Amino acid sequence: MRIGELARRTGVSTRALRYYEEQGLLSPERRPSGYREYGEGDVRTVHGIRTLLAAGLNSTVIAEILPGLPAAGERRAGPTCPELLAGLAAERDRITEAIRELDAARGLLDTIMAAAAPSELITTPRPGASSARRAPRRS
Repeated sequence: MRIGELARRTGVSTRALRYYEEQGLLSPERRPSGYREYGEGDVRTVHGIRTLLAAGLNSTVIAEILPGLPAAGERRAGPTCPELLAGLAAERDRITEAIRELDAARGLLDTIMAAAAPSELITTPRPGASSARRAPRRS
């Protein structure tokens, strides 16, 4: 199938499919005319890529993970490659830390919004707070 058909079947833009190819996530055959030719397996691969992107992984990590994932129809409980599991655990830890940082930022905003004099909280540095973590100034 050509790129337009793969885009239609997966709900992914042709631009995204070309990007996946650039990142080494897809490897379509090339016709003598230069057109890309995709197979049925590429539909499953694109769905897998989209799932991993939705899980918060970037394309570099996905390129490392894709080869270790079970093929369609394999009945494994999950990825069993130790390197793959370690990579997924590292990505989970990264996401968990990002959640902690966002939660702290939300808590600070809640404090500012609830303060009787919010401007004092914004202009007075908190003890132990770095300048990078202060609320941004509005112009």
